[in-house]
Amino acid sequence: MYAVAGVSGQTGAATARALLAQKLPLRVIVRDAKKGKVWADKGAEVAIADIDNANALAAALNGATSAYLLNPPAYGAENPFDIAERRADVFARAILGSDVARVVVLSSISAHLPAGNGIIRTNHILEKRLGDLAKPATFLRPGYFFENWGHVLAPARTDGVLPGMLSPLTKAVPMVCVADIGALAARLMQETWIGRRIVELAGPTNTSPETAAAAIAAALGTDVKALAVPREAWAGIFAGGGMSPRTIEAFIEMFDGFNNGTIRFEGGEPRRGATTMATAAKALVADHL
Repeated sequence: MYAVAGVSGQTGAATARALLAQKLPLRVIVRDAKKGKVWADKGAEVAIADIDNANALAAALNGATSAYLLNPPAYGAENPFDIAERRADVFARAILGSDVARVVVLSSISAHLPAGNGIIRTNHILEKRLGDLAKPATFLRPGYFFENWGHVLAPARTDGVLPGMLSPLTKAVPMVCVADIGALAARLMQETWIGRRIVELAGPTNTSPETAAAAIAAALGTDVKALAVPREAWAGIFAGGGMSPRTIEAFIEMFDGFNNGTIRFEGGEPRRGATTMATAAKALVADHL
C-alpha cells in the first residue's frame, strides 16, 4: 500500500495518478471526505486525516509501505516558517508513531540552504526535522515549476507578453513540470534505501523565460515575448495574491536568489524529467482554457 497526501494539490495528485497507472494499491489522505470521492471512484482507498494532527496522520500512514508527504502552502499566514516548524514536528511524530516503512517528502531546489532562499526555507525546516528520524526518508527537490507560468497566461493570450520575476530573460534555470515530479515520486516510493537521501529533479533541459515564452507561444498559436517585471512591482503583485507581508519578503528573497545564482542544486542524486517544454506548454494551455 502506498499512501499519498496532498492529492488536492498538484504534485500529490500527479503522484497518485502515477501509482494508479501502475495498478499499485493507493491510499489517499484527505482532510475532507468529499475530496476523496474522485479517488475512491478510481479505485483508491481513502483515509480522512488532518495533516496537522499527528495521531490522525499516523493512523492514515499505518499499513503503508511508503508515503508521500508535503508541506502545503500557507502563503496567507503571518509567519509561514512557524507553520513549517509545527508541521515538521507533526510529520515526525506521525511517521514514528506509525508502521510506515519509509517516506518520500517533497522539498525544493536549494532546500539545503538555511538562509538566502526565501520561502524555500520552509522546506529546509522540514528536511532538517525529518532527516534525523530513524526511518528512511528521501527528499525530492524539484526545480522551478513550469506550471507557475499558468498564473500569467492571460496577458500572454491578450497582450503577447509573459511577465515574470526571473531574469535575465536568457538565463536558463532548472525547470520541471508537475507530471514529471509525480512520476519520479511514485518511482521513489517503490525503491528501498537507508537513511537520508536527496534526489534533485529538473526537466530534460534547463529553461530560460525566453524559452518558456517560445513554448507557450507555440501552444497558443500566437506571438509571446518574455517580460521581466520590475523588482519594485513585485511586492504589490504578491500582496494582490493574498500573501502576508512576511511571505512577500520570502518570495522576493527567493526570486532574488534565482536571479543572482544563490538558489541552486546542492549535488544530490541528479534526475531529469521526460516532459519537454513544448509538451508541458500544450498541457498548461489546455488546463487554462
